[in-house]
Amino acid sequence: MSDPSQYVRQREKGSRDVSYPPSPEPLGVALYDNHCHLEIQDGDEAMSLDEQLERAASVGIVGVVQAGGDVDSSRWSAWAAASHPRVLAAVAIHPNEAPAYAAAGQLGEAIEVIDELAAQPRVRAIGETGLDFFRTEPEGLDAQHESFEAHIALAKKHDIAMQIHDRDAHEAVLETLERVGAPERTVFHCFSGDADMARIAAERGYYLSFAGNITFKNAQNLRDALAVTPLDRVLVETDAPFLTPTPYRGRPNAPYLVPVTVRFMAAELDMDPDALAAQLAANTLAVYGSFD
Repeated sequence: MSDPSQYVRQREKGSRDVSYPPSPEPLGVALYDNHCHLEIQDGDEAMSLDEQLERAASVGIVGVVQAGGDVDSSRWSAWAAASHPRVLAAVAIHPNEAPAYAAAGQLGEAIEVIDELAAQPRVRAIGETGLDFFRTEPEGLDAQHESFEAHIALAKKHDIAMQIHDRDAHEAVLETLERVGAPERTVFHCFSGDADMARIAAERGYYLSFAGNITFKNAQNLRDALAVTPLDRVLVETDAPFLTPTPYRGRPNAPYLVPVTVRFMAAELDMDPDALAAQLAANTLAVYGSFD
């Protein structure tokens, strides 16, 4: 891909409501979205990167960590971070993509690209990487494990954070991190475990990032996990354009909707939303460094 700025993906719309939700009341404290996919266009009024960032800033979200999942989206993420002071990047081969790269004999080459991108100054994380036992068939698991361990090594090599994708693979992810040795700053993106897993992760110094699905009626496990996680280990994200918080579930998600999730989390914790936002902002900067 000669010009990463031209790379976009279109999310399938289906029959869902594809109008963007209204902007929430701004937060009183500047905050960040620590995981999103802004290269994926969604909705009936697809926003450019500049429009996404401006709308986010209008409600107090002053920066985003843009995450890659394959070679092209990782290159786009690195380009976005290099081009915009409100963007930092995470780059990786997603665990569901690793088997396809391996089957084509290109996994090693793809990881070499991630290694090169990770050396850029505004690439601050390897992610999203990890294990996914929900979508990958058994014959693809070896490639997932190989890719995950290679990405762990890259995060250590470049002394940057790591964002983990963990779906139906809690024990295997925790075992791998313990056996291989986790990077100093390890984030469970879109945390999907329960309170017991949250306690283990926090004891090991990992960060837990909560997305809009914590607001879903069937996500009591996430609310229980939040309740037992030390505040200095909590992050917030959108995973945009996915996981739009209630009451807008199914509609396009974007960083400007972070305040909806933060206010929900604050209510669960019986905290002032701005006090929680201040802690979340400090945690984000501790993991990824300054956006300046």
